[in-house]
Amino acid sequence: MHSSRVVIKPIDRIQGGLYGLLVGDAVGVSYEFRTAQELPPKEQIHMIPHKGWIRSYQQVPPGTWSDDGAQALCLLASLLDRPDWGLRDFALRLLAWYERGYMAVDHFVFDVGIQTGQALDNLQRGKSPVMSGLRSERNNGNGSLMRCLPLVLTHKGSEMDLVLRAHEQSCVTHRHYRSQACCALYCLWAIRELHGTENPWDEAVDALRLLYGEDNAYRIELERKILPAMENAPNGGGYVVDCLSSARTACEESDYPSVVRTAVSFGNDTDTTACVAGGIAGIRHGFSSIPTEWLDALRAKEEVAPLAEGLKSLWEQ
Repeated sequence: MHSSRVVIKPIDRIQGGLYGLLVGDAVGVSYEFRTAQELPPKEQIHMIPHKGWIRSYQQVPPGTWSDDGAQALCLLASLLDRPDWGLRDFALRLLAWYERGYMAVDHFVFDVGIQTGQALDNLQRGKSPVMSGLRSERNNGNGSLMRCLPLVLTHKGSEMDLVLRAHEQSCVTHRHYRSQACCALYCLWAIRELHGTENPWDEAVDALRLLYGEDNAYRIELERKILPAMENAPNGGGYVVDCLSSARTACEESDYPSVVRTAVSFGNDTDTTACVAGGIAGIRHGFSSIPTEWLDALRAKEEVAPLAEGLKSLWEQ
């Protein structure tokens, strides 16, 4: 599938993943909550929207990442400080974002998912991070999927460890098996993109089936709810399976900007679809594939730079 790709250095893929998710998120913010029919043509989708476009968040300057990017940065900061994985440390950083804008641009939190807000309220009331997330079938938003890529960007252990961490970070806010399994599948897909394998998605599915084994709740969700939906038309919705499916479709495009524009063009939860797809595209095509004008317009890069350096140092060890 990707045999024609040029050789890209691992650190370029890692930096591409980090900035790819942030830039995708920031591009999508200006177009959120619009239907596909209401959006401009794909070629007119940019970090700075064309003149006359009424942005979704008038109080937020273009180039601002949303809760997606902020929570991903919370996870990355935790992983760099606690490479042995501290779930409570990550949960406390999410609370710091929720309460005072830690890792948010200008420390301004302008977009909190309903499920995430309820889960973080549970944390504030003293619930354990492994029990704070909501777990009914209707609590399968994309709030844990959007932030989990840093697990891949820092991972040096086994794939089972990666899957378990994907599950655990999801449980803080989204505890249903379906949300956990989507995070695990995305991480296995992303790590294969990082390694430049031939068929990263198919290989990730096969690997997750093997790791889950037969006849358990995770495997049932994978086979009955997640994989069948990958054949549905992309809709950019906030349901975790729709988000993963839409991001996968967007990633069929041949370059980073086309992936992000396509993700946004599906409408609805445009920032999250573009964040999830942009992370994969950044890994696949490398940091240099992200348009310079989009990187230049990305705000609060000084907040990202130390984390990017931390990633570089991690992989130079």
